[in-house]
Amino acid sequence: MALIHTGEAVEGPASRESSERRRRYWPWIVGLAALVLVIVAVRAVGAKRAANDASARGRDANRTVPVTTAPARTGDVPVYLRGIGTVTGFKTATVRSRVDGQLLRVNFKEGQHVQEGDLLAEIDPRPFEVQIEQAEGQLARDRATLIVAQTSLARTQALFDQGIVSQQDLDTSRSQAGQAEGALKADEAGVHNARLQLSYSRIAAPFGGRVGLRLVDPGNMVHASDQSGLLLLTQVHPIAVLFSLPQDDLPRVMSKLRSGEKLPVEAYDRDNSTRLAAGTLATIDNQIDATTGTYKLKAIFDNHDDALFPNQFVNVRLRLDTRQGLVLVPAAAVQRGSQGSFLFVVGADGVAHARPVKVALNEGTDAALESGLQAGETVVVDGQDKLEEGSKVDTGGKPDAESGGEQSGADKKAPGGARSGGRHK
Repeated sequence: MALIHTGEAVEGPASRESSERRRRYWPWIVGLAALVLVIVAVRAVGAKRAANDASARGRDANRTVPVTTAPARTGDVPVYLRGIGTVTGFKTATVRSRVDGQLLRVNFKEGQHVQEGDLLAEIDPRPFEVQIEQAEGQLARDRATLIVAQTSLARTQALFDQGIVSQQDLDTSRSQAGQAEGALKADEAGVHNARLQLSYSRIAAPFGGRVGLRLVDPGNMVHASDQSGLLLLTQVHPIAVLFSLPQDDLPRVMSKLRSGEKLPVEAYDRDNSTRLAAGTLATIDNQIDATTGTYKLKAIFDNHDDALFPNQFVNVRLRLDTRQGLVLVPAAAVQRGSQGSFLFVVGADGVAHARPVKVALNEGTDAALESGLQAGETVVVDGQDKLEEGSKVDTGGKPDAESGGEQSGADKKAPGGARSGGRHK
């Protein structure tokens, strides 16, 4: 039987399997090709960016940063202990009447400065004048009684010597004379007391000071038992300030006081910007407040210009010592990074270099350095946020047209790669 050939290829099982395998691999081949293209594109963009960054670094290396500078100097810096205080009168007294009576007149103006012994008020003296007259009348009567008793005693003594009267009569006569003498002394004391009460009707200033507001008007009855009194008198020349310091500072302050040294004290206003008065430390309290861990101190001020007023709130600076020969720079020049305090020093070539320093203390607008800088060197005071190690600077303060922008303060590098933080306090 003969086979008839039609001319068409007949696909076998092996051919179909090869075709299916090629269709299954095509997506992977296309994805791999796309990935290669992406990698090539990213590398091209990175190379272009690196070239741009290198070009920018080259421009930054050549640009000049405008800054403000100041020279470091040598000086003495006072060491202060600071506290919060309250002004109080050196002496304070509520002036009261010591007798009962009607207030006739007041002899002061509210807010007036008076001297010790000045007459402040007068109480009706007539009742006390009558008491004096009564006491003097009693004194005169008992004085006459004493004369009679003494005469009788002398007569009885003579009769006793002659043996006419008994010892009992003599003793009785002596007793009567003694009673009369005692009554006379009591009457004399009554006269003194009446005169004393009369003197209390004139109320005088117990010390010099400033008179407060009048608390009682003339015409009112006043009593010795009144708690409010007639007025409040406060001595303000001199005046005192009570303030507190942490207990950790007590040994140093006590050491200075034991040596007899007078420690200067300055009082500043609430904003701590204006000095009101200068005085000296008077004493320290005898105990530490366990609730706050502080102790109280008392300073005395002349207060001739009345800059301090009772119950006024003040900031107090107690100068404990003076450190000499420290290097001083403006406090704005000192920066703080993760490696500590540093500043930018401008060399003779006009290049800024970051240098670590050790700050001893800050006082006012100056920072005192213990190490890291020499007097006469130039430091950057303003414009540090645009500086890096080795930056060229322009101390004339003219803006650099090629800078193209300012570098962020967060990107500023401190010594050792540390980024700058805030200023040193």
